[in-house]
Amino acid sequence: MFIVSEFEEVVKVQPNHLEDDQMSRIVIHLNSMLANKVVMNVGLCLSLFDILEIGDSIIYPSEGAYFSKVRFRFIVFRPFVEEILIGKVKSSSSDGAVLTTGFFEDIFVPAANMQNPSRFDVKDKVWVWEYDNCGDTVELHMDIGETVRFRVVSEQFTDTHPGVDSGLLDTGEIATSKSKSPYSIVGTVREPGLGVIGWWTDL
Repeated sequence: MFIVSEFEEVVKVQPNHLEDDQMSRIVIHLNSMLANKVVMNVGLCLSLFDILEIGDSIIYPSEGAYFSKVRFRFIVFRPFVEEILIGKVKSSSSDGAVLTTGFFEDIFVPAANMQNPSRFDVKDKVWVWEYDNCGDTVELHMDIGETVRFRVVSEQFTDTHPGVDSGLLDTGEIATSKSKSPYSIVGTVREPGLGVIGWWTDL
């Protein structure tokens, strides 16, 4: 679910911070630039892991700030395909259900990936698994807020960047659009043991 990815970035330290500790300023800069942001084809960046190397600081003519090339690693959320994860139901529609891990909310379980047979209850706006219990049908609801076990089927990165250079070197661009999801996951609960965790303790 979590990986550590390596990046390089030129960090600019403003003149009013020249007397500050260099390492502290670099850590603040990198976290403010990447934390809780999606980097294309990398994943959702969460927090700085460590700094591998800080190059020589350079002050350019007419610039009061100094620039340092930094090589560092970041903790990234990017589950692998087929990985089993835990989430909660955020919302449901006839198209499927949206799940959240608490910090990542772009997980979609389409209708075709629900337990079979399932139906969408239009009145309550929840998915219902019509479980066959020795000839008797038991309706098991996937209510909003329920804890769900799901398997990752696929992932998708969408380039939503407006075209301005993000500053990342050789690692892709930061996707910042609020109108689209730059990184999304498709999951399934259509397997034994998947779906609402409480189903499997009650059956």
